[in-house]
Amino acid sequence: MASDGSLSMCKCDPDVLKKCEKFRFRKQKTNAAIVLKIDQKAMTIVLDEEYEDCTVEEVQEDLPQQRPSYVLFSYVLKHDDGRVSYPLAFIFVSPAGCKPEQQMMYAGSKTQLVTDLKATKVFELRSSDEFTEEWLIEQLKR
Repeated sequence: MASDGSLSMCKCDPDVLKKCEKFRFRKQKTNAAIVLKIDQKAMTIVLDEEYEDCTVEEVQEDLPQQRPSYVLFSYVLKHDDGRVSYPLAFIFVSPAGCKPEQQMMYAGSKTQLVTDLKATKVFELRSSDEFTEEWLIEQLKR
């Protein structure tokens, strides 16, 4: 059981937590992403892919259709008043065609991972096709 009483199925690899912490405070002024997956044998959340200076579409195209993913996305958000911010979004993508046990494992591990990563902008999608730049901007401006 996790400290908040919820069931956490998988632990995050300590090296992944360090990498994500560093990523959170990155100074580059470009889009970037870290994609995480669960190593089912080790029951551990591990690094799947890293992207620097990327588009939402590049990340979206690489997301697997047959298993869930966690995406940590640092986005360059241009506001209507000319300001620029760099929000960090945590996106849980759980495609509808995944095995139920995979979906349960990812869903059961998400809350603790969000807490460990100190993520504040948390979104969920049922298909990687929904993960578009327009969708991300709309979510981040709320």
